[in-house]
This record gives sequence, C-alpha cells and structure tokens, in this order.
Amino acid sequence: MKVTLNIWRQSKASSANDFAQDGKMVRYTLDHVSPDMSFLEMLDILNEQLIKKGEEPVAFDHDCREGVCGSCGVVIDGVPHGPERGTTTCQLHMRSFRDGAEIWIEPLRARAFPVVKDLVVDRGAFDRVVQAGAFVSVGTGSPQDANAILVPKEDADRAFDAATCIGCGACVAACKNASAMLFVGAKVSHFMHLPQGRVERDTRARSLVAAMDAEGFGNCTNQYECEAVCPKEIPVRVIAEMNREFVRSKLLEEPPKKSVGGNG
Repeated sequence: MKVTLNIWRQSKASSANDFAQDGKMVRYTLDHVSPDMSFLEMLDILNEQLIKKGEEPVAFDHDCREGVCGSCGVVIDGVPHGPERGTTTCQLHMRSFRDGAEIWIEPLRARAFPVVKDLVVDRGAFDRVVQAGAFVSVGTGSPQDANAILVPKEDADRAFDAATCIGCGACVAACKNASAMLFVGAKVSHFMHLPQGRVERDTRARSLVAAMDAEGFGNCTNQYECEAVCPKEIPVRVIAEMNREFVRSKLLEEPPKKSVGGNG
C-alpha cells in the first residue's frame, strides 16, 4: 500500500485558549505499507524514516497497544480513533484504508485537552474529574469472595458496561461542545449500580459534575456523537442516569445555613 499522511505538527504546547498555537498540517508519503500493520505501527515506520533523515519524529501517545489503556486517541479523517466502530487507534489496521488513500491525522480537539506536542494532548482534566469522587473512599475491608455480595444480574451488567470506559477522550473530541458527559456518566453509572458505590451516592454526581464544569467541558448536544465514536461502545444511557443522579443529589443537598444577626 501507498498512503499520504497529513499530520498536525506542533512543537510548542498550546495555551488554554488557543489549542492551535504554532501548529500546521505537514504532508508525508509512505510506500510499502502492509495492510496488516496497525495504525500506530505505520506511524512507527514513518518516525523511523524521519529519524534517518535527521528530522523530528511525530509525537503521539501510546502505551499498551491492546485497546485497554486509552492512551492512543487521535482524530483520523475527522473521526476520533478512525473509521472502525468500537476500535481504538492502536487496534485499527491499515487494511481499513484503500491503497493510495490520503489520511488526515489530528490531536483530540477540546479546550480542556491542550496540545502538548504534535498529536499528544494533556488529558489531566479527566484525572481531576475522577479525583472529585469517581471512587469509593470508605473502607470496604479485604477483598470479598465473588459471591459474598449479591448483585442482581441487570445491575452487574449495567455497572460493567460503564466500567469499560478507558478515558481516551474520544467522546469529548467528537462532541461539538466538547462535552465530557459520556465519560462522567460512565463513572456515575458504574458506582450507582453496585452496593459499594451507593454509600456515597448522595454526593458523587454533584461533585463530578461540578469538577467537569470547572474543567471547561461543554454540555451534551443530544446527537449521540460520543456513543458513535466510543471504542468501548458505552451507551448514552449513562448520561441519562448521571442527570437523574445529579438532580437527586441536588435535592438531597443541605441548604446553606442562614446567618443570625441584625440588619447591619
């Protein structure tokens, strides 16, 4: 195969208000690309050629290359992770493209994901949202036997569906408002369906939504772009569950105490 790559190159980190700072698309041509190569292996070949020429290799995120870590998200031909549904970039193979194809490769575009270099973005905003309450902080003792805590099959299935989120950020990049509601909804749904997570149910959604808003993510567009590009195919049902949990949490929130004193 022969492919032409148009890759976003950016040597300096973006500011919070300008994720396209000092960047541009650069064109490369690769011959003899095997259809059985993964997309990242193809980028490895390109970088080997660039290094041999004394040029700067393309920076991109990757880790496990097994579709489970969420590190490898890039936008390929306008679609996060590329053309194959339910597939991470590292598991995408070049046979998904025709011989002679021209491919456009960009970083995830969102104000909350500033570009660090080339295709690498800072997804620390997701980590800060998780730190706001997407975990069980109460002591649960030593690990229990699998059948020690009974969980209805439907609850277990719904919790597992949400727990498959790998935090890649594709949902944010696909949304025109850069919404993180599928990601946050997955965290809320994961815990609300399990007994261990219900201990902190009254505050979790409120805390996560506040952290999401503080990071500058937008609101849901209700157009399902997030579900369409999610490599784990997490359903938008989790957003509805998050909204219900948020309203419930706000209703249970203690009102601020009124100050007692004169009119001073």
